[in-house]
Amino acid sequence: MTRTPQKEVPPEQLAEALLTAVRRLDGLVVAFSGGVDSTVVLAAAVRALGPRRTLAATADSPALARDELALARRTAAELGAELAVLATDELAVPGYRANQGDRCYFCKRTVLSRVADLAAERGYAHVATGTHADDRRSAHRPGLRAAGELGVVEPLVTAGLGKAGVRAVARAWGLPVADKPGSPCLASRVAVGVPVSRERLALIEHAEAAVRTFLDGRLVEARDVRVRLLPEGFRIEVDAVVHQWLERRPAEANALLGRIARMARTGDGTIAEYRSGAVSTLTALAGRTRREAVRP
Repeated sequence: MTRTPQKEVPPEQLAEALLTAVRRLDGLVVAFSGGVDSTVVLAAAVRALGPRRTLAATADSPALARDELALARRTAAELGAELAVLATDELAVPGYRANQGDRCYFCKRTVLSRVADLAAERGYAHVATGTHADDRRSAHRPGLRAAGELGVVEPLVTAGLGKAGVRAVARAWGLPVADKPGSPCLASRVAVGVPVSRERLALIEHAEAAVRTFLDGRLVEARDVRVRLLPEGFRIEVDAVVHQWLERRPAEANALLGRIARMARTGDGTIAEYRSGAVSTLTALAGRTRREAVRP
């Protein structure tokens, strides 16, 4: 039986579905990271409710890279939304530090509780996240449990938008982050079972900046860069184009590994093609380790 391909929904129709979902909410605080998902929710709230009934809230912790915080500030200002930057301390939570596979639950519980408190203080009726329909279909999303416990709303899910739809709306609205690569928190680079610490988070931020500087110096543009801290050693993950460039230049690959090894002091490293969630579960970590390329 031949399956009939689904028609692509026009961005204007997706945008109207999202605006309709947001209009049903009487005042909204958006948990705002500055990524494309939460930016589309914030833009929809400003359009549907107006800036006086919309507030963006960004959790500032050691797991948030400084350039991501700066981007969140710029993006909120461009949208005409007020931004509240909330100091949070996920590292004070034992379950977060232990990083046993449910770290995101403790993170989201901490962050969204703080945002919910702000909403109550300021008289906003709802807290929204940038969770989309594809997130809801993911096998491992412990943070969604925390959001559900706190009664957080998910306008993108309500409107039926997956990641492709979110980007389509962002482009239709001319949002500057429409094609921004995903950039989850720095703690997502720490392999499950390895405790999260302030020192490890700082190391990851500096190491990823060093990788980008190394590649920029060779006129190589990297879309995705991750430095993963493993139970033993580290792994640099880059997008397919950059990975192929390094594979063809073993001397450059070794120079990059040496630079990061001197920073990390955690043992030898490898270079691999980027894969989302590569160290978030024991299954993902074990599977990737078996397929790991030999050090150049």
